[in-house]
Amino acid sequence: MAVNMKIGCHKTEVTKSTGKPEECYWPSDFFQISPELRSPPITADCISFKRNRFRFSHKMITVPYLTALTTYFSYGLLFAFGQLRDFFRRFIDWWKAENLQGYAPICLGLEDFYIRRLYLRIQDCFGRPISSPPDAWFDVVERVSHDNNKTLKRTTKTTRCLNLGSYNYLGFAAEDEYCTPRVIECLKKYSASTCSTRVEGGTTALHCELEGVVANFVRKPAALVTGMGYVTNSAILPVLIAKGGLIISDSLNHNSIVNGARGSGATIRVFQHNTPSHLEKVLRELIADGQPRTHRPWKKIIVVVEGIYSMEGELCELPEIVSICKRYKYWCNGKNRKRCLRAFGVDTADVDVMMGTFTKSFGSCGGYIAGSKELIQYLKYTCPAHIYATSISPPSAEQILSAIKVILGEDGSNRGAQKLAQIRENSNYFRSELQKMGFEVLGDTDSPVMPIMLYNPGKIPAFSRECLKQKVAVVTVAFPATPLLLARARICISAAHTREDMVKALTVISDVGDLVGVKYFPAESKMPQIQETRAKVE
Repeated sequence: MAVNMKIGCHKTEVTKSTGKPEECYWPSDFFQISPELRSPPITADCISFKRNRFRFSHKMITVPYLTALTTYFSYGLLFAFGQLRDFFRRFIDWWKAENLQGYAPICLGLEDFYIRRLYLRIQDCFGRPISSPPDAWFDVVERVSHDNNKTLKRTTKTTRCLNLGSYNYLGFAAEDEYCTPRVIECLKKYSASTCSTRVEGGTTALHCELEGVVANFVRKPAALVTGMGYVTNSAILPVLIAKGGLIISDSLNHNSIVNGARGSGATIRVFQHNTPSHLEKVLRELIADGQPRTHRPWKKIIVVVEGIYSMEGELCELPEIVSICKRYKYWCNGKNRKRCLRAFGVDTADVDVMMGTFTKSFGSCGGYIAGSKELIQYLKYTCPAHIYATSISPPSAEQILSAIKVILGEDGSNRGAQKLAQIRENSNYFRSELQKMGFEVLGDTDSPVMPIMLYNPGKIPAFSRECLKQKVAVVTVAFPATPLLLARARICISAAHTREDMVKALTVISDVGDLVGVKYFPAESKMPQIQETRAKVE
């Protein structure tokens, strides 16, 4: 369950003279949410998506000079030859008129150049269709291209691959002995969709039960469920804050938070990723200065953070952030996971608004926001995702309910506890072995997300294609989703993975890493755990 945490400032001001917090009264109450902003923008109308250089963790990523040089050189070559080809293409195809029928081109300038000369060359590494449930192993549909990768056509052939790309942390995405029969019965009873919004005919007894179960699960008085996880942030943030308010967001927050903050009309500032000290500095300066031009007190202040940053695999520095909010008498709200709160020893009562999705841990769809009864009641009258959007499908709601019951042990077994222990064991084992091999792996211990740094643009398709040839499906990420220099392969581990699965994946990744040349650290001379397990498998 993904959860967003929001933190807001209330009845506190920092004077410029003393730099200490003093009591004052603000015009209105505030609630906070956790969006995903990327860099040092100013207002909701002007947001930069550049990241804070290469700061991802408690330390700076040190890119080797040779790696940085070759990466920039590779991009320079691609750009130079792309421009050269475009130059000669103007003469070769001068007689071909563009048939736009009076419409402007969809892409212009460098955006069009990037798509044609860079992205299309490797687009077969992205958006690979599958034809089976996203379990530990799944079927990847093969595609072919007859025009140098400009277009891809699906074939009838499939390849059975080890799945290292899906968010299926607890293994509920495939058939489950407890969840699946109940989902099928729910489908027969309620059909596939309510075909209505929550305020009209789209609220069933199942939706009411789900909201109560989710509220109890995250230990909040009430909860509101939406049909789409992305909308949980993008549609609710504008309801909680507007012009005259201030949103302070982590520089690497999710895009749903970025768009939600933009739509709110509030002033937006960011703080360095996962750096509470910089957050406090930004808060003190902004509280002391007040609103732009008028310098009046902010109507509302919301601090938004995530529990696990899915592109970096890092856990939020939640205890320190909550401490800062308490010091300045802020409300805490955020996108976090329940297990993150427990892991850091943070009481859910210290987080005023929790937002999350049901995709990654429950094998379903949709999202939720949890908080006080007054807040949830207010959202039911004002939130567009509740008023205008179709409610979450009943089978999806039943899948969430059943998964929660398994996690809590209410299914009469201890499978939930075993899944939680398994995902932690798998994640730590896989991360440690990757590091022993010499890969540069981002993220924190216990995180199931493990970015492997690739850097060079030529290594992005090479790593992805070579892994696929050996029946291991991985996700590669490059610019503009990441900074130009920080391309990576993002590995996602599941509780459904067996030790044999992980040994195979490690063996393939190690071989491909040697072939492609992405082992940037010296490897340990021996890897006894992998060798021992490999012998058992054989």
